[in-house]
Amino acid sequence: MNGNGAGYGDPGEPGEPGDDTAIAAYGIGKKYRRGWALRDCSFRLPAGRICGLVGPNGAGKTTLLGIAGNLLEPTTGTLRVFGEAPESEGANRRTAFLAQEKPLFRRFTVEETLRLGRELNPGWDQRAAEDIVRAGNVPMAARIGTLSGGQRTRVAFALAFGKRPDLLILDEPMSDLDPLVRHEMMGTLLAEATEHGTTVLMSTHMLSELENVCDYLVVIAEGGLRLAGEVDDLLESHALLTGAHVDGQLPANLAHHTVVETRTSGRQFTALVRPGPDGLDGLDGGAWQAETPNLEELLLGYLRSPQAAPLLTPSARIDDVQAVAA
Repeated sequence: MNGNGAGYGDPGEPGEPGDDTAIAAYGIGKKYRRGWALRDCSFRLPAGRICGLVGPNGAGKTTLLGIAGNLLEPTTGTLRVFGEAPESEGANRRTAFLAQEKPLFRRFTVEETLRLGRELNPGWDQRAAEDIVRAGNVPMAARIGTLSGGQRTRVAFALAFGKRPDLLILDEPMSDLDPLVRHEMMGTLLAEATEHGTTVLMSTHMLSELENVCDYLVVIAEGGLRLAGEVDDLLESHALLTGAHVDGQLPANLAHHTVVETRTSGRQFTALVRPGPDGLDGLDGGAWQAETPNLEELLLGYLRSPQAAPLLTPSARIDDVQAVAA
């Protein structure tokens, strides 16, 4: 099976970037003195998706977001935001970046912070920004330095959405919030993005949040791409098999499928597999049970097994050999 093939459930031919593409990455890599943080990363993110970016610490997530947000230059390859270079005026106008640190001027009031956003962004939506702030009962006259972490995050989101970006890049901006505030801010994010058709690329370690928020997924590990595509298609392209092993051996006909991960607990084996073109070949009966994995099971399987062949659904694939203007 081709390493980028979708296995069973493969819906067809690779997708090509066009006007409906928010991000197109062509073999991008980033090398620091300590080595490569990201290498040979190629994928497409369709416009209008809410995409979760997942990977262990040091996998290259922040590097990828920094390149897309024009904070870093790639060492190799190219990346385009709605068909333009990240440093272009058009891409900058259409992109908002919100980092975990949420750099705000602590001596500014909330009202002054929003005024700064209005003066720096031609397409500013003052009403949308104020609505996000007031929904959290944040006083407009309060100075940023006096606000709680949740309140500062709300102001930062107000700045990001007030810009009315077509692409919103989030680098774990809610990691320091308590569960109640995280849930509230996730609701705000989902409502705003859905109403305005904003493409969201969001890095997070909270796997449980992805299933309820994201419809697209990009997974990287050890600097390389592991998974990319629609959440539903990725889940349906895998099967989770459980059954009793015999002397520690898996069934022989499992070799006809792509095995992502196997785990043993007592006499029981659990195997995450990508079935071959003919489906499960009888493995869904008898001594084995087969079911579709949930999102957490899928993600953990790939994160624990970086040697497994990568998988991109057709909408996430891109022709690496296409010439892209520098």
